[in-house]
Amino acid sequence: MTDMPDFRLLADSLIPVVRKAGSAIMGIYESDFAVLQKDDDSPVTAADRVAEDILVPALRDLTPDFPVVAEEAVAAGDCPSVGSGPFWLVDPLDGTKEFVRRNGEFTVNIGLVSRQHPVFGIVYLPVSDVLYLGYGSGGAFRYTGDSLPERLQCRAPGAEGLTVLSSRSHAKGETLSAWLADKVVASIVNAGSSLKFCRLAEGTADVYPRFGPTSEWDTCAGHAVLLAAGGRMTCLDGTPFVYGKPGFGNPGFIASGL
Repeated sequence: MTDMPDFRLLADSLIPVVRKAGSAIMGIYESDFAVLQKDDDSPVTAADRVAEDILVPALRDLTPDFPVVAEEAVAAGDCPSVGSGPFWLVDPLDGTKEFVRRNGEFTVNIGLVSRQHPVFGIVYLPVSDVLYLGYGSGGAFRYTGDSLPERLQCRAPGAEGLTVLSSRSHAKGETLSAWLADKVVASIVNAGSSLKFCRLAEGTADVYPRFGPTSEWDTCAGHAVLLAAGGRMTCLDGTPFVYGKPGFGNPGFIASGL
């Protein structure tokens, strides 16, 4: 098996790259951009492609033996074989619908998979210049601007009940209500993109149930941050949530803190 890189050194190399991609996204976000539709009817903008063009070459330079599975490349028919070794999952602009709505809840996601599990992830919010990083046993961190990183830790639910996260653009109200029927709920909070995983990791929410389909590049980076902060994620039936599945499609899942 290909040797894994030093995750701390990898983070030092990739944080500037991710911020560069975010800066390119913001240049388009602040313009009168066009919105196109992909074959699956999901929206795409120039920002998705510009960011991917920054991220993918950098990953290939840093880890030339690791395949890179990137959302826009896959949509264009370029889908590498990942085999059994480590590989990258890239979503250059997670939350394109939030980008189009200009609500700021979109992220840049890069995640590294080893043995079907996420081992390193960066989630970056360009609008607020907040970056989340998580890797293995090294921990999870939040970087805000130029300030020193803050270590993150998931929380245990309080006596008042669960703070539940729900997708802003893909919520399934009746299914969510049925799942929550036997639980004590303090509040339900809507949020876009991989930001939901980061809310769990920083201890401001307790659980994120997702019933609709997603792709592996949507979840890998946030999943890595969550794991490094002490959280967990399973399929709806409680089985392990793994990566490298045929077509890179995800089933429903439950992501949670402590």
